[in-house]
Amino acid sequence: MKYRIASRTNQKITISGLALCLLFLVPSEAWLQTRKPMTVAELVTYDGKDREQVLYAGAKAEGKITWYTSLAGASYKAMVSAFEAKYPGVKVEAYRVSGSDITVRMMEESKARRYVADTVETTEGNLMFMRDASLLRPYYSPYFASYPDEAKEKGERGLYFWAIARESYIGFAYNTKLLSKSAVPKNYEGLLHPELKGRMGMSISDPSYKVIGAIIKTRGVELVKKLKVQEIALHTIIPPALLDLIASGEVLASPAIFRNHTLNAIAKGAPVAWVPMDIVPTNVGGAAIAAQPPHPNGALLLADYLLGPEGQAVLEKFEYGSAAKDLGFKRWRPDHGISTDKYEKELEGWEKLLKEISRRG
Repeated sequence: MKYRIASRTNQKITISGLALCLLFLVPSEAWLQTRKPMTVAELVTYDGKDREQVLYAGAKAEGKITWYTSLAGASYKAMVSAFEAKYPGVKVEAYRVSGSDITVRMMEESKARRYVADTVETTEGNLMFMRDASLLRPYYSPYFASYPDEAKEKGERGLYFWAIARESYIGFAYNTKLLSKSAVPKNYEGLLHPELKGRMGMSISDPSYKVIGAIIKTRGVELVKKLKVQEIALHTIIPPALLDLIASGEVLASPAIFRNHTLNAIAKGAPVAWVPMDIVPTNVGGAAIAAQPPHPNGALLLADYLLGPEGQAVLEKFEYGSAAKDLGFKRWRPDHGISTDKYEKELEGWEKLLKEISRRG
């Protein structure tokens, strides 16, 4: 009997000791709330195991996050819903416009010293402008390790200005009922097929200009000039609207349509398909934080979420690609690794060439 009593006593001591250890290992919410708040400079470098708990507690105290994004359609709304469901008590106020409008807005706010944005998600070209204008702050995220070096923009002290959270691929889309299989191009040279003459369309937009750049990069400017005989119609509409014309049969095909738009159209029953060319111009959206975020904990918490598995799963539902995955074709980011001035000049040159070889739709 004495042995049993001692055994039970030892068991109680062991359990109590284990509970005490767990108490020290897992920070309580009360402890996090009483902890001295970190400055934004300290937060952007913080890599403790309790990072998520620290950021969440701070974000709840801040109350909200202001997110500037150029994510299209319902995708950004789905992201907000998923984030708020995981982190109750933190509201995301999303401001959704084009990347260029985000850049202009942030520059104006910076000049007025009225800082609004916390987390920024937009295209790489616009992020480059923001970086050069000192509108972004480099930061640490535990998810950076999942992305290849070329998908991250280096900052100082081992930090990064952004990592690519989403990719959109520009390729050849066509009406599967109207274009014969033998006429579907396997590369840019295939755009000269007689069956495509007078039946292709392109939109007056950056994706079309990037396709011209891709043709020059892989086949030379001579092929671009040869395409004039194909009488490509130039439409003053955005690529998704052009895809609608392809689905209806008004336009047969286009070499400047996004893969994710095509996949979404296929899911709705549209008779369209998409194929990659020699190289695939790729639009990317990076997750960054503002230089002076009013809600720094929330800013970092949302950036981590965008780059982490849960945020990536939301984007995959809308057919966005991932920089961490191999999809079997060669991607090309025309605005990566060059100065913003040089990229702007190249884009202007590609636009001029497109207008020279096409006709009004």
